[in-house]
Amino acid sequence: MVTSKDKNNKDENFFSSYDAVKYSLKYFLTATSGLPDFPEFVASALVNGVQVGYCDSNIRTAEPTQDWMKKLVKDDPQHLDWYSEKCFGNQQVFRANIDSLKQRLNQTRGPCILQRMNGCEWDDETEEIKGFNQYGYNGEDFIALDLQTLTWIAPKPQAVITKLKWDAEKARLEHNKNYYINRCPDWLKKYVKYGRSFLQRSVLPSVSLLQRSPSSVVSCHATGFYPHRARMFWRKDEEEFHDGVDKGQILPNHDGSFQMSVQLNLSSIKPEDWSRYDCVYQFAGAETDIITKLEKKVIQTNSEFPVGPVVGAAVGVSLLLAIFGFFIWKRNKHHGFVKIETCSVAADWRGGSFLEERY
Repeated sequence: MVTSKDKNNKDENFFSSYDAVKYSLKYFLTATSGLPDFPEFVASALVNGVQVGYCDSNIRTAEPTQDWMKKLVKDDPQHLDWYSEKCFGNQQVFRANIDSLKQRLNQTRGPCILQRMNGCEWDDETEEIKGFNQYGYNGEDFIALDLQTLTWIAPKPQAVITKLKWDAEKARLEHNKNYYINRCPDWLKKYVKYGRSFLQRSVLPSVSLLQRSPSSVVSCHATGFYPHRARMFWRKDEEEFHDGVDKGQILPNHDGSFQMSVQLNLSSIKPEDWSRYDCVYQFAGAETDIITKLEKKVIQTNSEFPVGPVVGAAVGVSLLLAIFGFFIWKRNKHHGFVKIETCSVAADWRGGSFLEERY
């Protein structure tokens, strides 16, 4: 592994999209039906992609998950009480929503998943504020709020009836506007004040080449970095390429850092050509890239690499519950849902406004 300056391959558009927003507060609320051994309701609060609070239908209360957040709720106990109350309230509402959806859609088999992702973003340099609130069902966009026009957007015909009803609820729309433009940013600024040293730190990753067997793909894995403004790719002869490459998403570790990987299929690469390939990790704001040459001697096999830190940190049971939304939420600038295979239905969408909101 070597570290070298390599600005020519920097994707400035990619990093500028991250730099435009300094801080974000996002709430992921997920209700499920038909998933054994999984809570019916899970909610997570994240600041800049790091989980700071968590609750589910089993523990029935909100819990801070970062030391600086624990200090905040110690100074302001009512803050945690508010979260616990809303957690319980949303649990009841989402449970009713799931039951209603199953009836309306005549569910025949399989699990169902209803999600809401809402929150705000704040640029502490320009003071620009953006709010967002959208729902998805079974991994697909269902309805989203446009705060500029104070109207709901229905990307699917099945949601038009709900849109028309919600658009007519003017008091509720004004409540949404006030919450996302005023209250949510105020809370985000408070969180940033308490967690500034944590949120503004910069940590480079440990990068390794991993392979489960001599015939399997090689995974270039970076873990322990913060913040999540990073990208990885494979190069051939110092040029980025995509054939036989599978890019993974950035996932959180248990300690508030992040991990990501990019896989390379070796089936069409001759051993004598390995020296032409390398893996590149780029970090926003960093002058240097971390470059890892494709060499047999540096590849850790299934028996060598530490399964706990690399895999366990991301898929441990407790963390899986906490970040459930990440696995069916498309992690891109559009904040969209990605379709998943869940419940099968035998009827078209019917009815009106089955969804309710609690803040």
